[in-house]
Amino acid sequence: MSTTPEANPVTPAKPSAASRYLFVFLVGLVIGAIAVVMILRTVEAKKTWQDRYPVAAMDLFQAHMAQLKSSTEANRCSATDTLPHLQALRTVANDIEPAFGDLREDARFSKHASDLRAVLDSTLAAPPLNCAGVTTATGKIGEACKACHQDFRS
Repeated sequence: MSTTPEANPVTPAKPSAASRYLFVFLVGLVIGAIAVVMILRTVEAKKTWQDRYPVAAMDLFQAHMAQLKSSTEANRCSATDTLPHLQALRTVANDIEPAFGDLREDARFSKHASDLRAVLDSTLAAPPLNCAGVTTATGKIGEACKACHQDFRS
């Protein structure tokens, strides 16, 4: 039984270079993503408390305003529910000028900060006792914030 060679021998197909290119591209993408994360973490680590202070003050202010809003939505508007947030807002309002040291000398900025503290002082002098009062108070506080943000927010 002799075997005869086939007329058209089957040669193995040459592997495509595209799969190798795709693999190298994906490896480069992963290494690049890791490098970007490392660079961003290094930049973030170099920030001091002075760099974080303005954002932290505004985040804290926003958190207490959100708590007041959620209290009104949940119909929990007694003084024990709202007064701690109003007092915290007043305390944070004391930190506005120190937090934004570069704007401290600007007369408009100082006026806006003073107006905000005046609104909070009047709200604390006669604390709201119902949800309508809390809504009115947060509206006045929001207007004071909005006035400053219109002039100074980028």
